[in-house]
Amino acid sequence: MTESTPPSEGPQQEPQTPEQPAQAQPPMGQQPPPSGGEGQAPPPGAQPPPGGEVPPEARTFGMLCHLLGIFTGFLGPLIIWLIKKDQSKFADYHGKEALNFQLTVLIGWIASIILVYVFCIGTLTGLAVLVIDLIFLIKGTLAANKGESYRYPISIRFIK
Repeated sequence: MTESTPPSEGPQQEPQTPEQPAQAQPPMGQQPPPSGGEGQAPPPGAQPPPGGEVPPEARTFGMLCHLLGIFTGFLGPLIIWLIKKDQSKFADYHGKEALNFQLTVLIGWIASIILVYVFCIGTLTGLAVLVIDLIFLIKGTLAANKGESYRYPISIRFIK
């Protein structure tokens, strides 16, 4: 019967095993920082890290911020930025840049529409806005894919 007491001590130690998974949570805790976009070291207020240190998920959301501007205008970058701005500084940076640029492009489109009716030259300015939009969106997407910061040269900073 003394042999039966050690097995009973074993089940008594099972309530202590939930504490061990709590200690096993730090490896699981390593998963949220990569979704945060910075890894483990940088604090929340840090600048976007250099290319090799940006996790693939953060790069993907950075690229989406730029690419969605082609199809959705400012709404795509706005949605991605609002969802990811607190989780990833990289996505926060690229979301702000893409959103600012798309708002600037929206102003260009409005000006082109006005010019069509006033001076009949809006078609040329609309084409120029489209070409500039595509060129800079591709550059921003490629930079985000590499894990680099990209600042649009022609952009009004509505969100800083």
